[in-house]
Amino acid sequence: MPSIILAPIKINSNAGEMVFGDVLQVTPKSTSKANSGAGGGINGDFSASFSLLSLTNTLDPDIADSNNTANN
Repeated sequence: MPSIILAPIKINSNAGEMVFGDVLQVTPKSTSKANSGAGGGINGDFSASFSLLSLTNTLDPDIADSNNTANN
């Protein structure tokens, strides 16, 4: 079924897929992990982050967090 989008859309960046309408299955083709402190992943037009202390735990004892070898 097609989709009708009436609102204005502002796209700053796209690092994946943008799907408008019906879809049966969307599977990721790649995965990644990022470590960032407080306010590190904030985005938008008028964003503000006030942090007194920011600690990021980067210890990851797992071998594989997300496996998507069958999706390619």
